[in-house]
Amino acid sequence: MSEASDPPLLEVGRVARSHGLAGGVVVDFVTDRVAERTVAGAILWADKRPLEVVTAQPHQRDKWLMSFAGVGSRDQADQLRGLILRATPVEDPDALFVHHLIGKSVVDQHGVDHGPIVAVVANPASDLLELDDGRLVPLAFLVDHNPSSVIVSVPAGLLDDDSADDSADDSADDSVDDSVDR
Repeated sequence: MSEASDPPLLEVGRVARSHGLAGGVVVDFVTDRVAERTVAGAILWADKRPLEVVTAQPHQRDKWLMSFAGVGSRDQADQLRGLILRATPVEDPDALFVHHLIGKSVVDQHGVDHGPIVAVVANPASDLLELDDGRLVPLAFLVDHNPSSVIVSVPAGLLDDDSADDSADDSADDSVDDSVDR
């Protein structure tokens, strides 16, 4: 298969280290679709090398112990250390991947377009959509999407276009006169 016809691959994890003497590795996944990636026979890609999953089991917090076909020694497992694992996207019409969000416009519940998404910032409470002007919108407020935009339902004031200007004016009014003796 030529590179032009290869399916797109998404980053799904990273090989953290080898484990044991028989070629096992510890994998850190960065996907919420771990079940599809850990089933025996699944194919993950490390660079241009396909790795067929032989075994996989949960290990510690958010890690997996895995073995791959053709990786039967610690030396072979050590060669995988640090490699990014990629996989073909899971077919799910309701799924919304980060690469689908970049470039889409954020439209609020009132129909106001607030500009394009330039990045998705990881955040423990909720990932954040970063707009081209630097504003951040929690992904938790996303209610719908279409090919050109994402629709968000946000609390009043979160996306006010002039809120940054107002806060700068407020801070100037609250400044302390340094000429006053204390």
